[in-house]
Amino acid sequence: MAGYVDLGDRQRLEETPAACVDLSADEVHLWQADLNLSEPQLKQLATTLSDDEQQRAHRFYFDRDRQSFIASRGILRVILGCYLGLEPNQVRFSYGCRGKPALANCDRPPTVQFNLAHSQGLALYAVTRDRALGVDLEHLRPLSDIEQLAKRFFTHKESQLISSLTPEQRQEAFFKLWTCKEAYLKATGEGLAGLNQAEISCSIENPASCLTIQGISPQPSQWSVIQFNPQPEYVAALAVEGQGWHLSYGEFDPESFIPPASRNTSVFT
Repeated sequence: MAGYVDLGDRQRLEETPAACVDLSADEVHLWQADLNLSEPQLKQLATTLSDDEQQRAHRFYFDRDRQSFIASRGILRVILGCYLGLEPNQVRFSYGCRGKPALANCDRPPTVQFNLAHSQGLALYAVTRDRALGVDLEHLRPLSDIEQLAKRFFTHKESQLISSLTPEQRQEAFFKLWTCKEAYLKATGEGLAGLNQAEISCSIENPASCLTIQGISPQPSQWSVIQFNPQPEYVAALAVEGQGWHLSYGEFDPESFIPPASRNTSVFT
């Protein structure tokens, strides 16, 4: 599976995941969430964070960054708790050598796999079973040095593709390539270090279409990558291990959940 996907054509999930969501082995669930929450909602989500997450929240210099972190991590806990049958504050994470988060609770098959991305107040959460996956999201914005960035982070073929486009086309093409590559590298656990090693083949006529992946994966053909626009002025990509899976899409409604205020938190003091 590769190319552009219209999320409007996907099977719709409920606006908020119910407890013990059914997730079959051939399904991938993609949740979209608005991170611009009210202060009461943020306070509720802050109660679900672990001690180390609260410490991370305190370290943000700007309020907007701290609030975005609390919202994105709290919503992640709510969503994963529904799949695991756990309260949000009971979800435990472990981290790979390059910082990729995984579930520490999920020590027996079938294992729930997830990934998340956020940009400019919007977040995406991808959830599946027994297969690696990665998601990336970027808000379209002007970049003054697109060609230099492409030469630094992209393969030679990809940077040539960017240079061949008109100035009007380069911005969106750059972010589409970036999100496809980043989603794939998040799925494999390689991170930004592999950006100029994994190659995404795109047609100049339609830069949104990911045709093949070649690079650091031993079997790149075993990966599926799709590109989509979750909202106007945003581009995103989802990379999933294997073929033959089905994508369902939902929007997270903060009004329909009340995380348990099981303990005090000083994040907002």
